[in-house]
Amino acid sequence: MKRKAEDDDNSPRKKSTIVAPLKSPFAVKILNERFGIPGFRLEQEAVIARLLHGESAVVVFPTGGGKSLCYQVPAVAFPELDKELNSRGAADGGVSIVVSPLIALMKDQVDALSRRNIYAVAMDSSKTREEFLQINSDLREGKVRILYCAPERLNNEGFVASIKQVRGGVRLIAIDEAHCISEWGHSFRPDYLKVARFAIEIKAERVVCLTATATLKVAQDVCDAFNVPPSGLFRTTMYRSNLRLVVESTTTKHAKYPLIFKFLRAHPGPTIIYVTLQKQSEMLANDLRQQGFNARSFHAGMQTDSKTQLQDEFMKNDNMVICATIAFGMGIDKATIRNVIHFDIPSSIEGYSQQIGRAGRDGLLSNCLFYLCPEDFYLRDVFVYGNLPSIQSVKEFLEDVFSDENVAKDVGESFEISQYSQGRKFDIKPTTLSIMYAQLELKFGLIRAITPKYSKYEFEATSRYFAAQNWDKSPAAMAVFKTADKKAKYHHIDVDAAANRVGVKRMDVIRKLNDWNDNNTIVLRTSGVLNVYSIVQKLPSTDDERSDIAEKLFAQMEDRQQQDLQRTKDVVKLATDRACISRKVAAYFGDESVGLPKECGHCSWCETHKPVILGKHAYKPTTAATIAHVLAHVPDRDDPRYLARIAFGIGSPRITQAKLGSSPVFESLSDHDFVVRSFAQL
Repeated sequence: MKRKAEDDDNSPRKKSTIVAPLKSPFAVKILNERFGIPGFRLEQEAVIARLLHGESAVVVFPTGGGKSLCYQVPAVAFPELDKELNSRGAADGGVSIVVSPLIALMKDQVDALSRRNIYAVAMDSSKTREEFLQINSDLREGKVRILYCAPERLNNEGFVASIKQVRGGVRLIAIDEAHCISEWGHSFRPDYLKVARFAIEIKAERVVCLTATATLKVAQDVCDAFNVPPSGLFRTTMYRSNLRLVVESTTTKHAKYPLIFKFLRAHPGPTIIYVTLQKQSEMLANDLRQQGFNARSFHAGMQTDSKTQLQDEFMKNDNMVICATIAFGMGIDKATIRNVIHFDIPSSIEGYSQQIGRAGRDGLLSNCLFYLCPEDFYLRDVFVYGNLPSIQSVKEFLEDVFSDENVAKDVGESFEISQYSQGRKFDIKPTTLSIMYAQLELKFGLIRAITPKYSKYEFEATSRYFAAQNWDKSPAAMAVFKTADKKAKYHHIDVDAAANRVGVKRMDVIRKLNDWNDNNTIVLRTSGVLNVYSIVQKLPSTDDERSDIAEKLFAQMEDRQQQDLQRTKDVVKLATDRACISRKVAAYFGDESVGLPKECGHCSWCETHKPVILGKHAYKPTTAATIAHVLAHVPDRDDPRYLARIAFGIGSPRITQAKLGSSPVFESLSDHDFVVRSFAQL
């Protein structure tokens, strides 16, 4: 039924040559009885049959293609198959882990599984300490069938330790949005690189990686990461015959508004309009409301409760328009979305495909509109150019990581660092900083991320706290009583200093604070995350070693920038080419399915056979006068890229800290070419 767990070493598992079955009557039985679904679609049964046979798989299905059943059905089937084969006891059914960055998906799937009496839980930051303890207890006892968590949780040593104690072990790890593993993917996330290592260390029996947007190269990267052979890769066609793909060009952004108003009046129904900026989502929603539409904005800056409420309203409503950044729609399973509109240029064909894939999951005709104008390019370039730090910033960052104090530490010791502070100090964005740390960990093998800490603890004392001062004489309690500093409403405590004061472990003090918080002795607040890294090999101590690493990191990020710029060009070529849009999207993902029409008949090109004409968007060249104007308002001369960002209007941690976003020269050269060398020659 399944492959035996790996040997005790942590070496990567070899690619299997076993031929797995393509059918599974047992899986069909589970699908019918536990999920109430009459039959599988496309390649679902073949994927599940392979997993039940003990093999791993990579799944590339389009958005709405039924990926979730590929791990939910096996997770439910394992203990029932054990019983049928009499291979394990009832309490040894193990757990299946779903790694996903999508909180909305976790919530929706846990709720849906619970309604079917399938015990699934999500391990996320919204859980109380009591809920965490209960989940860990249920995991150890083998009660939990499916556990959802974010990839970042795999760095938590406590989480890893608790997973290793699960009765029956880990039967399956499902990695959602698996294209994030590949550095060639359109939304690379460094924490995903560590999932393969995690799977080996906890001796997961099998893995299934799932994505809707993997090119052939990205799919191969994912297969290589988990040693999945070609027979374990399952792809279905990207072509959707019910999606009408329309592109229209305008001369200005403002000219898009009347086109959207006119279209929505003629095509009512649930609609998502994708924009790039949070502010734009709010402005567009407001304009739509003034035109009589039931429109709301959705973006990452909203409170979690507000986002959840809006998602619930959208699910129930049959004529709501959501003006959203790309955060909306991921994990939302609404089959009746009639229109998906792109107000701005998508960042990639992968992103475009994923977003239009949310339309018409019920199979009915749905419209996907893409409005394009020359002004769009500036905003897209801002996002691409804004991610690359200067080589100087990278070198200064490494000097901080490889400080004399850290270099003096032995292998096995650890150091703490605030990535938030580093970002502001060295003018590096959080995602870029995370990527560099991931490379130091996985490519250079120097460090390893372990459980992060909070740097700031403060609490509001209740009457029980003051009473506890008379009877709680435990060392951890005395550490708090002796060092907590009351300022106005809150007591502030330096946990490290408190632990050292009475000679206890830092964790003992934190545990005491958490216990008091749980029994209402205090109301605890934590902030200021400190990232903690264990030293795997001696850190480089010479300037040459550090410089070599800096240059390799910078070169890799420069390559990434060029890839991102090319992705935008690919989207524009897709929209303006003399060819079928549906066919070109399919070809981009390597989809050469038999029966795919040469022309779909329902895209801009096929309906008119006229190309979309886009106006020129030539940038002005910089001059000595324009450069001098910027320098007159910015005294710093230490970083050419910093100066170019100010002129082009690209925000960064350092610019925010210097409050230059309101400077008269911020964005003053936004219609010029982004040329760092103009400032480097000073």
